[in-house]
Order: sequence, then structure tokens, then C-alpha cells
Amino acid sequence: MTAVTYSDIWDLDVFFKGGSDSSDFKNHLKHTEESIKQFDLRVNDWTPQNSPEDSKYLKELLEYFEAAAKKLRQAGAFISCLQAQNTADQNAYTLDALVTSLRASFNTAIGAFENLLTTITDEGWEQILADEKLKNLSFVLTERRERAKEMLSKEEEAIINSLEVDGYHSWGQLYDLIVSKIKVPFIENGKEQKLSVGQAFNKFSSPDREVRAAIFKNWEQAWGEQADFLGKTLNHLSGFRLTVYDKRGWENVLTEPLKINRMKQETLETMWAVISENKQKLVDYLERKAKLLGLKKLSWFDLDAPYGNTESKMSYQEGAEFIEQNFAKFGEKMAAFAKKAFEDQWIEAADRPGKAPGGFCTFFPESEQSRIFMTYSGTPSNVSTLAHELGHGFHTYSMRGVHHLNRMYAMNVAETASTFAEMIVADASVKNAKNEVEKLVLLDDKIQRTVALLMNIHARFLFETRFYEERKLGPVSVESLNELMLQAQKDAYCNALEEYHPLFWASKLHFFITGVPFYNFPYTFGYLFSLGIYAQALEEGKGYEEKYIALLRDTASMTVEDLAQKHLQVNLTQKDFWQKAVGICLDDIDEFLTLTEG
Repeated sequence: MTAVTYSDIWDLDVFFKGGSDSSDFKNHLKHTEESIKQFDLRVNDWTPQNSPEDSKYLKELLEYFEAAAKKLRQAGAFISCLQAQNTADQNAYTLDALVTSLRASFNTAIGAFENLLTTITDEGWEQILADEKLKNLSFVLTERRERAKEMLSKEEEAIINSLEVDGYHSWGQLYDLIVSKIKVPFIENGKEQKLSVGQAFNKFSSPDREVRAAIFKNWEQAWGEQADFLGKTLNHLSGFRLTVYDKRGWENVLTEPLKINRMKQETLETMWAVISENKQKLVDYLERKAKLLGLKKLSWFDLDAPYGNTESKMSYQEGAEFIEQNFAKFGEKMAAFAKKAFEDQWIEAADRPGKAPGGFCTFFPESEQSRIFMTYSGTPSNVSTLAHELGHGFHTYSMRGVHHLNRMYAMNVAETASTFAEMIVADASVKNAKNEVEKLVLLDDKIQRTVALLMNIHARFLFETRFYEERKLGPVSVESLNELMLQAQKDAYCNALEEYHPLFWASKLHFFITGVPFYNFPYTFGYLFSLGIYAQALEEGKGYEEKYIALLRDTASMTVEDLAQKHLQVNLTQKDFWQKAVGICLDDIDEFLTLTEG
């Protein structure tokens, strides 16, 4: 038992005192702007000569790049924390627009830099990468050089970057603003409350079906009232993206997300194929869950319902200590990191109004610290979410000392680290259950995440791929968006539900994120990939932590196929690995079905 009582409110003052009114932060933005200008000037001063001098200049240029990138990331992380902790903080939205503008300027400079790399001959490029200090960056530099060859001219890409500020990213910001105004009415103890979407969402895990049904009805109505605005937002956001793809000659909407995630389409298709082939067992679980709840079929709002009327609760302190204890069983470094995060107030978990929904982990590179955001109410799912976000934090923590370019890992491998941490805690929860009823509650909570990652995420992927094909032909109406989502959910859930959530396209932030397109399949990849790592960790025991850290340190400097081959000795384009990973999920369902027979 730790002697320290952990606070569930994070400390942001260590970065910039005064929140969105911080004078320190305003100075930081000025320094960031200056740093970006310095990088831009150095880029414009370079004319590659295909000589040894190029190596020297490139190394200096990368120092300017790293300085600007860190300052910009530090600023973006601070803004995301301000907006999440208080959705009514209007100053934060103003600052967000400033950071977006700085990011556009930096991206323009990066585009010009990458364009210069394409002017170097292949022979000259080999000579540059022979330099000892640049050899370690060869993968990411070559990746950027090859990507630049597929882009438009430097001038055209610069225009796109400048137009993105008000013609692309602003739509994502508008979504955040609309959501911050949404209030979901809910009657509790005879008194009507106006819940934020984050607070309302937590009600879906209530053991009382009347509560879930009531909040779902009001949830649908609240999002429906904003559907026209949200539909227009999504259409313009996606329209901008498609126009850029068209100019670059990218017919496949997955071209960019696959490049970003450093994976082959063959790998993605194999993963979804194996999942689809194994969905019957998931349907069996959904049918059994419905029977246990006294229903013919589950509805959308039943998917997060706990088993029975027993709800295992942990205080924030208890949840934190439980995570620390079980991380320690895997490795000392992971446990020490979690302890530091709790003690140094890296986590905002308070359950209060005005917070944004969901959870995230963000990194402050200049400070070498992370911050974790969530709303903790004591459920097993909350404990898992906390472990999940700490997994993200441990990923960046494990990459200390790695060059910034080799720390820019993609979302799919980011979700691997977080899911791995979540699995450690979820498994421990099931094993430590006090009795069979509690074991079923915890096992059910664990399976709920499997259903979410293999069915819910699949529905998002199906919706988004189909939506983009329709969007190519013109704007898609709210009615059509609802129909597309409804069909995607029916397909992904194999028609196993009674009632669906056609407005899910509106309520899910991920469809409106401009920084990363197709913010869905990487979750499922990360989940299943982490299960493969987890299986090895269980086989090898406590000493596996160093191998795990070695894998994490490589996540931004090779393709996922090469990463899997190097560290797991598996081929991701073949079904074997995915079948084994899905099989681990199905084992949980088999146990649940056995324990609930009769």
C-alpha cells in the first residue's frame, strides 16, 4: 500500500502557469514561430550539391527541425489539455487556431525540405546515409523522400497547407465547438440535470437498463438536433481531403492512412478477413448476454452494460495501486513509470461537468512528460482505460534519447502499447476476482472491449470507406449518412442487435479528426498486434520487458511488417498470426459461455 494519496487532477502549471491566460505560453508561441522561421530559412538556403557537404548541412538542418517540432508539439499538447479539461474555455479555442496556423507554416517548410530531398541523386542519397549520424535516420528520411516524390510541386503543396487552416482543420475545430455546447438532459433522483456528452456517455455502463435506455433516447435526440450542422461539417472536411487526394492522383482513400501507419493494404485486408471469419463466436456472446439480461436481443445501449446487477467499483486510489501492482509483475520499469505518473500528477481523472468525452494521452517533448485525460467513475472499464492511457505514456517514456524523427510512430503501433498495458490489468482483474459473479462481471467487461475492437471499429471502417465513395459523387445528406451508418453497424455486428445508433457518425469524434485520416482500423490492428506480443510475454515471463522496450523503440523506424518480423518472427500478410491473436480473444468468450451455461 502506497503512503502517497494520489490526486485525480493533473498539473499543467509545470509547463505554463495560468492556463489559457498564460503569458508564459504566449511567449512559447512566439519562440515556436521564430523556431519555425529559422528552420524555413535554413531549408531555403540549401541547394543540394550531391557532395559530402550535403551530409553536413542536412545534420544541421535536422537540428533546426527537431527544435521547431518539439516546440510545436509542446504547444499542441498544452492546448489539447486545456480544451479537454474545460470545453467552455474559449481562450483555448483561440489559441488552438494560432497553433493550427503555426503547424501549417511548419508543414509548408517540411514540404519544401522533403522536396529538396527528391533533387538528390540516388547515388548521392546513398553517400549521405553512409554518414554515421544519419544512418540511424535512414528509414524515416528515405520514407519522407519517397513520399515527396508522390506529392504535387512545392508551391502547390504550400498552397494546400495554407488553405488547410481555414478550409480543413477549421471544420474539425468547429466540430469540437458544437460538441462543447451539447447538453444531454437526464432525470436523476427526480431532478433534471444537463449532462455534458462525456458525463452522459458514462451512463451507458449503468447496470440499470432503464437508465441506459433513457440516456440513449436523449443522446440520440441531442445529436439529432445538431445533425444538420455536423453533417455539413463532415461533408466539407471530407470534401477538402478528397480534393487534395484527387490533385495528387490518389484514387484509393486508404493511400494516405496506410502510408501514415506504415502498413500494406494486404496486411489490413488479411486482418479484416480473419476477423470476419471468426465473428460467429462474438455473435454467440451477444446472444448469451441478451439472454442473461432477459432480452431477445441486445440494443446498442446494452453493449457496455455490466453483467447482472453486480458492479465492481474501485476508487481512483485503489485503481492506481492495482495498476502499479500488476505492471510490476510484468516489469519494474513499467511499474516505476506508472508510479511517477500518479505521484507527479500527470493524470486528469476527476468526474466533473464541463470536461470533454473520452480519454487520451499526450506528450510534452521539451519537458519529457506525458499527460493523461479521462473521466474516472470507478468502473472496471475506467481502470482499463487508465491502464490503456498509461501504456501510451510508457511508449513515449521508453523512447527517451531517441531522435525526434525516430519517435514519430504511427497510430497503429501506438495502440499496440496502450492495449498491451490494458491487457495486463484486465487479465489480472479476472484472475483476482473474489467470486464467480465478480469474475463474470470482469470477464464480460474484457469481452466488451473485444466486441468494440472487432465489431464497433469494423462498423466505423465500413462506414467511412463507403461514405468516402459516395462523397466523391457529391455531398451526402444526413439521411444518407444515417443509412450508411445503420448498414455498416448491421454488417459489422452480423445483425445481432435489436436497435442501432444511426447517428454514431455524428457522436464519434474520430470521424472529424483532421490530423489522422481513418482514425479506426489502427485501433483493431494495435489490439490484435498487442495480443501477439502479450502471448510471447506470458511465455517468457518477467524478463520480457527489455525485449518489449526494444520493440517500442523501433516502432517509428520501420514498417509494421518489418517490426513484426524482427521482434515476433511473424508475417503480417498471412492469416496465421491474426488467427492466433483472434483466438486469444475467443478463449475469453468460451470461458464466459461455459460459466453462464444453463
